[in-house]
Amino acid sequence: MNRYLILAFGLLILASCSEEKTTLPKPRAYPKVVFPVHAYQTFSEKYCPMSFEYPAYAQIVQDTLYFNEKPENPCWFNVYIPQFNCYLYCTYTDLQGKKKFNTVVNDAFNLAYKHDQRANYISDTKFTNENGLGGMQFEMTGPAATPFQFFITDSTTHFMRGALYFNTQVRPDSLMPVYDFVKIDVDRLIKTFKFK
Repeated sequence: MNRYLILAFGLLILASCSEEKTTLPKPRAYPKVVFPVHAYQTFSEKYCPMSFEYPAYAQIVQDTLYFNEKPENPCWFNVYIPQFNCYLYCTYTDLQGKKKFNTVVNDAFNLAYKHDQRANYISDTKFTNENGLGGMQFEMTGPAATPFQFFITDSTTHFMRGALYFNTQVRPDSLMPVYDFVKIDVDRLIKTFKFK
């Protein structure tokens, strides 16, 4: 009996000494992003005095509430890209004189530069699109909540402001490929933008 016990104990020790692969945790990596082919459709809705091209894989969502109240203008909407869970928040203002124009331009600058606390750098660039409309682009680098904002106007009657946000934790290094892809779409929107 003792002999069998020693033999079983010896076999158990030998079995535990077998060389097995030690599993190691996988290295950190970012998920693979499959980008769609850039394709565009035209936005032309009755509730907005404008048209532009936006991605075919995006949806337009009209704002019906703004802090539990009706929005200032029915032409407040979001361009939502579900695949990347990002929104381009767009607000339209009907200009009424020079005072109103200066107010909305100052508001646009203030809203963009509020991100200066988190952004490493903010570059602002004037532009004129192919339809002769002018505006400013604000590009933020670093861990700011929004990487890009802009406004476009004819400076007499119409003013539209846009701000791009991703519904995720701000990690510029992992968001950069997606941001670069979406930025092409936003640039196309700005380039083709015109007021009716």
